[in-house]
Amino acid sequence: MSGQNVGEVILALLLGTAVGAGLGLFYATQPGKESRKRVKVFIDGVGEKTGELMEEGKETMEELVHPSKTAVKK
Repeated sequence: MSGQNVGEVILALLLGTAVGAGLGLFYATQPGKESRKRVKVFIDGVGEKTGELMEEGKETMEELVHPSKTAVKK
């Protein structure tokens, strides 16, 4: 699997998870105030995890590109 395909799969999984969790929260039987609180906590967690995944992806891409740059210079 190429790097672009892996990124697309990860993005699709994250979006699917977010949509599924959001729908689950909205269809749950609880007061609106509690639902909004849970959604906020969930979104904050997704934002943190997305940031971590982006950093890991950048590091991986740098590791893959760096050896290529030195090989081209030689």
